[in-house]
This record gives sequence, structure tokens and C-alpha cells, in this order.
Amino acid sequence: MTTESHPGLRERAAASLTAARARTAALTDAVTDADLTAQHSPLMSPLVWDLAHIGHQEELWLLRRVAGRESMRPEIDPLYDAFEHPRAERPKLPLLGPEEARRYAAEVRGRVFDLLEKSPLEGSALLDDGFVFGMVAQHEQQHDETMLITHQLRRGAPVLTAPEPDAPYDPPGAPEVLIPAGPFTMGTSTEPWSLDNERPAHQRDTAAFWMDTLPVTNAAYRVFIADGGYHEPRWWAAAGWDQIRRHAIEAPLFWHREGGEWLRRRFGVTEAVPDEEPVLHVSWYEADAYARWAGRRLPTETEWEKAARFDPATGRSARYPWGDADPTPAHANLGQRHLRPSRAGSYPAGASPLGVRQLIGDVWEWTASDFLPYPGFRAFPYREYSEVFFGPEHKVLRGGSFAVDPVACRGTFRNWDLPVRRQIFSGFRTARDA
Repeated sequence: MTTESHPGLRERAAASLTAARARTAALTDAVTDADLTAQHSPLMSPLVWDLAHIGHQEELWLLRRVAGRESMRPEIDPLYDAFEHPRAERPKLPLLGPEEARRYAAEVRGRVFDLLEKSPLEGSALLDDGFVFGMVAQHEQQHDETMLITHQLRRGAPVLTAPEPDAPYDPPGAPEVLIPAGPFTMGTSTEPWSLDNERPAHQRDTAAFWMDTLPVTNAAYRVFIADGGYHEPRWWAAAGWDQIRRHAIEAPLFWHREGGEWLRRRFGVTEAVPDEEPVLHVSWYEADAYARWAGRRLPTETEWEKAARFDPATGRSARYPWGDADPTPAHANLGQRHLRPSRAGSYPAGASPLGVRQLIGDVWEWTASDFLPYPGFRAFPYREYSEVFFGPEHKVLRGGSFAVDPVACRGTFRNWDLPVRRQIFSGFRTARDA
């Protein structure tokens, strides 16, 4: 793809950057300066750090790497290097204040748009297909999701608003779907803005297996709780059992019981836990324990992608469960249009050819797999995006959540986190051998 063969590429890059910045502004303008500079959890950076870091990464990759310009503010380089300082230490750094961070990010963006007008969008690995502009847009949207997590952890009155989900609702008849044995193509070598860990496309083979048609719901998860799931060590991996005992965990994060009813806190609002929504804010250990209790297991990452992309009628793997077209509001709950998952059973138009539903959007889905490179993996454009995280310490999540923008979500997109993490917008579905 080049600017000549695909004339809308420059416009797509500009639109993706603009959408990301509008979301960043909404997340940071919604709170006071005191909230921006506070650390709402040691697991997260102050919001003002994310705000300036977004601008810094944009300057680093587009203005310095692509345009070859000198650093605008070399003294801040170590402050906004994500590997230089752990999140818990960042409030102690001499960070840019809220207004200064906004001005810096805005000045970078103005220069970037000038660059985008003149850039050939071809001629190097970074520029081909506008990759580096897409990478920067995805980076900002990923930090927007991180900032939304910080908003969820923040205490105080609600500051964010969004309409309630109103997606088409058509619960499937069958609770699980049979995924046939055989090979399929996993990963991609052609998606223009795919990131290094999604590449290259390669053949995988699976045995036949059954997969839940829908994500596990709050109602189903409450049965696990009521059956003593958090008090029975045989369901838990050893490290997970140690984690819930040490921290006295007895339910998903943000849940509590009051008067015999389960309530949850969601962006400053306390509400009854809704039965029909996919369960949210559970760790990998909790998902794994539920699956064992149910006599099932978590799907592997390979199984998840086959269920999401493989079309047995054609033998090919599509970009998304519904095909190759970009997602629309009829397909999935993405882009922070809502501040919660839709009911399990929504978005029938988003079903995969095999009939699995809601694989994209709503909640990230834990898989059984460690985060590992694909055969032929090549780190690009820097090792710190993926390569340094490979290994058994991190588990793979798939599918995105309501907090993920479409630019950073596709059938091949891979997320990863530590198995103890619960503040992320994570849920799961289960599988079993056929």
C-alpha cells in the first residue's frame, strides 16, 4: 500500500491521531489539576504523567526519528521514559504541570500535522503504509485506556459520563460452540498497522474443542462465589491461592456485599452488580479458578484466535470475527462509547463464522497462554514494546474491551499482563476439549 495506491491513508492517519487526542482531552479535562497530579493507585501513574508521555512519544518517533529534528525539551527525556521510573515513583519526579503538559502535547501535535502533510508515507519500514503514524495513534489510545483505569481507581464523585449500551440483543440458543480440528492462519503479515508481536502470519493446528458462546457473566460468576469458590484451594493455582489469602480477596475487584446484595463501584457510581453483563475486573488466577470449578479450562491463545477469525467455509482467517470490514457500533462495544460492557448476548452482527459472540470489545479475555513470540518474530521498531515482556510471567488477553479504540483492536491484536492484575478491564470465557 502506498499513498498513490491508497489515497485515503493520510486522512486515516490524521483522523486516528485526532480521535486519540480528543479522547485524551476528555479524560484529562474532566478532573481538577489536583486529580491530575495525584497518584490514585501505586499501580498507576498520575494522569498528568500519561498526558505528557503521550506527547513525548509522539515527538520521539515522529519529529525526531522520522523528521530528524532536535529534541524540543531534552531535559524531560528521562522523566517520560516508561522504563526509567516505576509508576509508584513517578509522582516524586519534577513532572510538567497540567497546563505545561497540555501546551507541550499540543505543540508536538501541531508540528506532527505539518509533517504528515509532507511525509511520503513510504520508502522505509517506519513510513510504509503510514505505520509510524498508526503506531503513535495506537500508543495514545492505549494510554487513554490506562487513564480510564485510573479514573476507575479514583475515589470521589463521578466525572465521566456516557450513554448506556443500547446494542442489538439476541441471546444465542447454544451455550457453547464446537470449533473443528485442523489448521488455520494465526497472526498477520499484511495488516498495515499491526504491531510486532502480531507478526508474522503462520500456520497453527488445533484439536477440536468447545468454547463458550458468550463471556462468563456476573450471574454465573456469583454462583462460583456462593459455592465457596474463594475458599476452596483445589480450584486455584498455588500462586493464585497465595494471592487471594494474603489479600483477603473474595470477589472481583470493586465488588462488596451490602444487605445481602452484591454491589460494585463503577467510575464513582455504586450500583447493583448487573447479572447479564460479562464479569469484569478479575485476575487470571480468578478466571482460571472459575474454569476449573466449572469443569472446564481457559482457552489457549491459539484457540481463541481460531474461534475469532477462522471461516470453515473459505478456510481463511478474517481480520475480525464478522469479516474484514472495520468495526461499527453494530459489531462491538469499543471506543469508550459506553462506560461498561454490554449485556452478554448483544451484537449478533459481530459473531464469528462459527457462531462465537462478543469476542471483540466489552471485556479483555484472559487466555491460558504465556506471552511468547511467534515463529519468525522480529522486534520492530523497538524491543521494549513486546520482546522484553516475553516469558511465563505474563499471560495473554485477547479481544479488547469497551475501553479500547478500534485502531488498537483487531482479531490479531495481543495484550498481556501479570496474572495478578485486576484493575484492568478483564473478563474471560471458558473452553473444554472435544
